[in-house]
Amino acid sequence: MAYDFSKLKTNIKETEEWLVRELSGVRTGRAAPSLLDAVKPEAYGTRTPLRELAAISTEDARTLRVIPWDKDLLKAIEKGIVDADLGIGVSTDDQGLRVSFPELTSERRTQLLKIAGDKTEQAKVTLRSHRTEALKGLEAAEKAGGMGKDELARLKIELQKLIDAGNEALAKVLEKKDAEISH
Repeated sequence: MAYDFSKLKTNIKETEEWLVRELSGVRTGRAAPSLLDAVKPEAYGTRTPLRELAAISTEDARTLRVIPWDKDLLKAIEKGIVDADLGIGVSTDDQGLRVSFPELTSERRTQLLKIAGDKTEQAKVTLRSHRTEALKGLEAAEKAGGMGKDELARLKIELQKLIDAGNEALAKVLEKKDAEISH
């Protein structure tokens, strides 16, 4: 009987995508609209994601332009960005807001590398829990008489290969982010 690893493969892919999303929020030397994804200003009586209230574009390497669709929300958006405490400067003008990102210091780069490493470690822990779950499924199938000891051993090796590939993918994501932060 061939064991179905499709759920595990899906979980590994989702873990990798989660890490990519998490690391996109870790600021590097370049300004990117995704850095403001966590900002949720008070608008119309509720906290609303910034991207639903304004157009966000890159003006230059260290500046973002935020143009609210409703000009009455300008102050609320500015307050939301300041309250998010991202270590950025905010100024308003007649068109909207200009969000400036200061140069990264070597100390800040070290902190960002640590944060990226921590998030990658969280993803690896998640992969280990997926491996444990799959191992329990394999052992349950073996106890139910669905496979023999040899088949179980072969499937455990296949399972470990999938987890190793997932860990390599996470390491590549971290390596790419480290290169972004360091330059």
